[in-house]
Amino acid sequence: MATEENVPLLHESEGASAEPVPSNGKSLGSADIPPVLNPEVAAIITDEQPPPPYSPPGTDPGTPMIRCRVCQSLINVENKLQQYVVKCVVCSEATPIKEAPPGKKYVRCPCNCLLICKATSQRIACPRPNCKRVINLGPVSVTTTVRASTGRRVVCGHCNEVFLFDTQKSCLSRCPHCRKVSSVGKSYARRRCMTFAIMGIIFLLAGIGVSIGTYETAKEAGGIYFVWVGAFVAGLLNIIRSCFYAHMTVSYIEGEI
Repeated sequence: MATEENVPLLHESEGASAEPVPSNGKSLGSADIPPVLNPEVAAIITDEQPPPPYSPPGTDPGTPMIRCRVCQSLINVENKLQQYVVKCVVCSEATPIKEAPPGKKYVRCPCNCLLICKATSQRIACPRPNCKRVINLGPVSVTTTVRASTGRRVVCGHCNEVFLFDTQKSCLSRCPHCRKVSSVGKSYARRRCMTFAIMGIIFLLAGIGVSIGTYETAKEAGGIYFVWVGAFVAGLLNIIRSCFYAHMTVSYIEGEI
């Protein structure tokens, strides 16, 4: 019994019969099939004739273009190369095409507004009414030529640690290790102690003299009492300051660098 698998696809009654395909392949219409090139020839043609670069529709391949820093769209900068920034026609934001002028820098606000400010600016405000954001810029490192100072190696009188200190500016130093104040050398503390002691004695003597001289007048004019108090307070403060320098710890210089 014949099954569906044994039934031929083409019946003899239809007047068609299957024929083997000739080995020359002419019966397939070889005239319509392009010939296969030699791989070496194809490689040479590929190397000598690269595909043309892509350019957006409606633009000349030689037209200078840049990408927008906001939306990445291409911007035509022809006849605009003398400008510093150009405006994107897609997002309407500005994109720089040149370095900022001398002493200036570009800053992009989070709202995509391009700002130009001084190179030393550390805080600027966005001018857009719907933003008004204040932008804090990092500290600007300005390279300057500074003459090397005559530093000295000082041994702290509190913790005995060595640190560098410029004695030309001041002799009252603060140790970077223990954060305590000391006098570099005994002469500085001695001079300050004597100065404040003399000023304190002068104010005290002046207060005593004014008190004695204006004792009778003070009974009628009560404002003279404020002069007495001011003179005595100033004298006492100078005396206390003199005692501070008299008991100040002294740090000594180890040697010059």
